[in-house]
Amino acid sequence: MNTKKEGNYLEGAKATLERAGLDVAPLRAPAGVPRDWAKAWLRVGRGKEGVGYLVEVKRAVTAGTVGGVVAQLRDRAARTGLPALLITDYVTPPVADALRDQGQQFADVAGNAYLTGPAHYVYIAGRRPKERRVVAHGGGMLTTNGLKLLFALLCNPALGAAPQRTLAAAANVALGAVPAALKDLQGEGHLVMIRRERRFRGTKRLLDEWAQGYARRLRPKTLHATYVTERFDAWREWPLDPNEVRWGGEPAAALVTDYLRPGVLTLYCERLPPRLIVEQRLKREDRVGDQRYVEERRPFWGALQVDQARADVVPLVLVYADLLATGDGRCLETAQMLYEAHLARLLPTV
Repeated sequence: MNTKKEGNYLEGAKATLERAGLDVAPLRAPAGVPRDWAKAWLRVGRGKEGVGYLVEVKRAVTAGTVGGVVAQLRDRAARTGLPALLITDYVTPPVADALRDQGQQFADVAGNAYLTGPAHYVYIAGRRPKERRVVAHGGGMLTTNGLKLLFALLCNPALGAAPQRTLAAAANVALGAVPAALKDLQGEGHLVMIRRERRFRGTKRLLDEWAQGYARRLRPKTLHATYVTERFDAWREWPLDPNEVRWGGEPAAALVTDYLRPGVLTLYCERLPPRLIVEQRLKREDRVGDQRYVEERRPFWGALQVDQARADVVPLVLVYADLLATGDGRCLETAQMLYEAHLARLLPTV
């Protein structure tokens, strides 16, 4: 997002908070914390009972990206010791409820907000923007090809030094799309040249940015079909051939962390094996509820080699992102456990 647009969002959200009866003033970044760790630093409250915030600006927050946004802001808050305030253009009522449920404070240009403090509690939802909302999905590394390439690098950072043809095969993109994507990553500082060799510098922040872009642009395209089954609770007994089908999302996280009880069973495959459909009594059903159904998703990556213990689950970067895309609090908690135990070594928070 360009600086002018960010400034407009900040001014619009500031007006929202002031209309809610709150005082808003600039704040110095905490000692030892680089100022650019946040888009702004603000003190918000009433009188002497103000709260210091680090401010993060997002162009748009949707139901699918709530989890990624919350995970990212929680990291920022933990590193600075200040609560994070999300500022965006417009928060729909369902997204406002989801943010409040996760304890994520926000303010938007349309007049919606959620803030808590020693002397204030504000929750405003349902106000609509005065102008027609245009959601831009971003360019560069957040295009479809950019997301695929970045996914391959997050899963296997050593690919940063690989030939472009190898990268294209791993990411399942055309060879001609690789140079532009690499240029974007290099421009953002995620790829560096050391002694004429590319090195990928992955971080938790980049992982969460990818998860948000994936939820907006790539994930909706992977869903192929949904099913119901009376053998839902026996999912651990389903005989999966990793060469044909692998667990993703909640069941994958349950297998890896032994913590989550899945509400949705996610299977990634090019084609669901007919024998599995018959044996597990899968019945095609397009109208499913929020829980207790099976979803069939198509893999979007290519010849990607990932070093992980279980062969029957998709790459853990994808498991992490699918958990965040649910927006569910327990899934977010599991995603953080998954990150700390399996991804933090390759994708640190700094």
